[in-house]
Amino acid sequence: MHALVGENGAGKSTLMKILYGMQKPDEGTIAVDGEQVTFSSPADAIARGIGMVHQHFMLADNFTVLENVVLGSEKLHGIGGGARRKIKEISDRYGLNVRPDALVENLGVADRQRVEILKVLYRGAKTLILDEPTAVLVPQEVDALFENLRELKSEGLAVIFISHKLGEVLSVADDITVIRRGTTVGTAVPAETTPRQLAELMVGSELPTPETSESTVTDRPVIEVRDLIVVDKGTIQLSNQTPAGMLMSEVERGAVKLAVDNVSFTIHAGEVLGIAGVEGNGQTELIEALIGLQSADFGTIALEGEEITPWPTRKRREHGVGYIPEDRHRHGLLLEAPLWENRILGHVTEKPNSKGKRGFWLDPKGAQEDTRRIVEAYDVRTPGIDVTAASLSGGNQQKLIVGREMTHKPRFLIAAHPTRGVDVGAQAQIWDQIREARREGLAVLLISADLDELIGLSDTLRVIYNGRLVADADPATITPEELGSAMTGAATGHLEHIESGEDDA
Repeated sequence: MHALVGENGAGKSTLMKILYGMQKPDEGTIAVDGEQVTFSSPADAIARGIGMVHQHFMLADNFTVLENVVLGSEKLHGIGGGARRKIKEISDRYGLNVRPDALVENLGVADRQRVEILKVLYRGAKTLILDEPTAVLVPQEVDALFENLRELKSEGLAVIFISHKLGEVLSVADDITVIRRGTTVGTAVPAETTPRQLAELMVGSELPTPETSESTVTDRPVIEVRDLIVVDKGTIQLSNQTPAGMLMSEVERGAVKLAVDNVSFTIHAGEVLGIAGVEGNGQTELIEALIGLQSADFGTIALEGEEITPWPTRKRREHGVGYIPEDRHRHGLLLEAPLWENRILGHVTEKPNSKGKRGFWLDPKGAQEDTRRIVEAYDVRTPGIDVTAASLSGGNQQKLIVGREMTHKPRFLIAAHPTRGVDVGAQAQIWDQIREARREGLAVLLISADLDELIGLSDTLRVIYNGRLVADADPATITPEELGSAMTGAATGHLEHIESGEDDA
């Protein structure tokens, strides 16, 4: 198993796209099993046994899991019973827990990742390229994936593993190659290398030592959520006029499933509330209810004392709700639009993107100038602001989004996986930006699959399970392993279980 590491924009994904036939090299050669090859398309690479799990998913949202898996490979096992049996066999063997008939658009990020891995295994790949496969997986899921990869390796498969999680790289890789700005700058032996040494080799300089900071939490509530209920997609859509008794009756008889089940919390100025949970336990629906992408079926949301439950997304944004989405491609960017147009998204009526009363007129010049500032301040690696968002690496796309949201100095920031896919240097920079804004009074809801991030950034930490906030954890004492266990429903010694509807205010 060979690991490839480097900063955002170092060329890792580009190199793998060349190996997978998505991009042609200008010079150099590729050899498979000792034979020099030339790939004109991914079909050529697949025919030679090379499979790739992309950092950004290559799935059709309006297709089922089965349809996505067999698409382009119908001759292998058909499109019916044979394909279904093969998918189930692979899913069971590697613990992927994939449901063949699930519609992809209803799946969370982690489930989509598993579908991508299954697609590659379904095609019988002998060389497996994994680009940030653990970005949204909890520790137990990561351990299970790595165990599966070790089994694949023992069966003769070659695995190329790209990750910014250097601890994972050192634990799973046999060899490590480090690239910087498109050039190989060194190799490392995992048993003889520390994460810090590897990070410094990536960035080409010493990393600063993290500084501890005092609590900035005040007693001023910024966001107050009370008894929030969101019905799961595909079930009956209700409204705030529906009697609560009728809803609970429907839940009890199984006609309605709750994605968010009676959730209450308060976040104060200067506070980061971290919510830990395995993907699919209501985090996505909670986030979308807070930003207004879907309606809350019951309960209230108040911003600094003013109820915003009925407000549309645009009005919430204009009143200081920032949003770093969990899936930057679906909810954060227009991939074929230039960077300066992406800088406008979510802030169309705000300066410097607009001018005139109520932000009626767009101000392209102002947006362009501010995009250049964000690119410099957040070290977004790009040849210019007129290139499309699709041309940037995933980490640089993320830095652009974070810069866009932090620029408007929100009162309340919803941060879902804010450092997903970014390198260690950029991760530290984003953390510093959040801490600095917190010192100035920002209230943050943090959801992340990186448990070290949750523990390190959060002032208050809670566990979500089956749509309910089930326990509090002390960030000062809980370990990632204990938090990961709690997320699966197991109790630990550093958790305080909370009763239904109880608030931590």
